[in-house]
Amino acid sequence: MEVYVIAEAGVNHNGDVNIAKKLCLAAKEAGANAIKFQTWVTEKIITKNVKQASYQMKNTRNENSQFAMLKPLELSYNEFREVKAYCDNIDIQFVSTADEKDSLDFLIEIGIPFIKVGSGDIGNISYLRYIGTKHMPVILSTGMSSLADVEFSVRALRDGGAADIVLLHCTTNYPCPYDSVNLYAMDTLRNAFGLPVGYSDHTIGIEVSIAAVARGAQVIEKHFTLDRSMEGPDHLASTEPKEFKKMVEAIRNVEKAFGTGIKEPTIGEREISKVVLKRIVARKPISAGMMIKEDDICVKRNNTGLPASAWDIVVGTKARKNFAADEGIEI
Repeated sequence: MEVYVIAEAGVNHNGDVNIAKKLCLAAKEAGANAIKFQTWVTEKIITKNVKQASYQMKNTRNENSQFAMLKPLELSYNEFREVKAYCDNIDIQFVSTADEKDSLDFLIEIGIPFIKVGSGDIGNISYLRYIGTKHMPVILSTGMSSLADVEFSVRALRDGGAADIVLLHCTTNYPCPYDSVNLYAMDTLRNAFGLPVGYSDHTIGIEVSIAAVARGAQVIEKHFTLDRSMEGPDHLASTEPKEFKKMVEAIRNVEKAFGTGIKEPTIGEREISKVVLKRIVARKPISAGMMIKEDDICVKRNNTGLPASAWDIVVGTKARKNFAADEGIEI
């Protein structure tokens, strides 16, 4: 199954529906399977006095409240309808993370392929149970959580009725330092829950996402922007279109390299082996009927002759014909 690559636009539209559409087209051209946003009504998800996270203050270069930061980044439901229609027109899947029930109902109404749950709702038992009642596939990010937190959240989803769940390992930091990635934790999630896993990447660069695919990630979510120099909390930790396209191309190449797992020569190797693998040849002239001894033969690259693995079969066998020096031995 092809790795599902999500271009996480999040709030990188900066509250402008036209920028959102440009992100959709850029994601499509970069090879993403889906473009993902975040849908919320600010008053329903945050009180007015909550401080920004340290990375948000650093990236926005101000100390406004989270409410003051998020409100201008909020797109209306009608604007999201417009973005969804645009995605349908250019043939890229539209996805968005809902941060509360009303927005979730809206997204399901306009059509999303699965429900994406952000790390901020780990442990949000009533909301997770509500999500479960929708009986849709769920992708759950697991930043800021322990294994016990993930287990609690998976149970809540299942209690509601969710059956098809994918877990994304991630580290909630923007950008995420390499020594905080802990990619082995993705393996831990797979082993602990027996569920498909993936990786939500907040690092600078593309190598960690590629490594995650090599370790078995079935979903990659990578923050995506038109320009990392744009103002906003997430642009700095996002990937621009050209680099994102390189990441997708590398992921597709890694997928091709997985193969079947059966250790056997490829068709190309079989052809090359005809002139590369060592064969048994006469070290010196050998007369017909002569008992072949080890001193009479050697192994070299040659167009004819038995493979070197037949050494023990050839030694002690009578030569069926005359062999010139360097001629391939056949019995």
